[in-house]
Amino acid sequence: MEQPDTKKRGRAGFTLIEIMVTLMIVTTLIGIAVPNFLRAREISRSRACIKNLRTITVAKEQYAMDNHLSAGATMPALSALCGNGTTDYIRGVGPVCPANGTYTLGNLATDPTCSVGTNGANPTAPHVLP
Repeated sequence: MEQPDTKKRGRAGFTLIEIMVTLMIVTTLIGIAVPNFLRAREISRSRACIKNLRTITVAKEQYAMDNHLSAGATMPALSALCGNGTTDYIRGVGPVCPANGTYTLGNLATDPTCSVGTNGANPTAPHVLP
């Protein structure tokens, strides 16, 4: 009979130091990546909101041309511009801010605004028309 090799059986798992170093590397990488993902998400929300604001601006202009309104005329509610069966300036139920903001049309001479962009809560990705 052969004797079992004890040197090969002694190295069966990882040491505590190896596991701790691996966990430290993984947590450092996560700590670097997560803020970047959050910032990218906010920038994406801002760009989607700006796209919605541009859509609202075009709908306001079309509504004003169709109804022969002057530059300072007051606009109806946003729901009147949406495709609710009577108008189709904006198709569907209307634009929704991805950051749960609310849109304000204002009068014809001003740009529409989003409540997220006007309160200055997010200076890195504002929801304001350029």
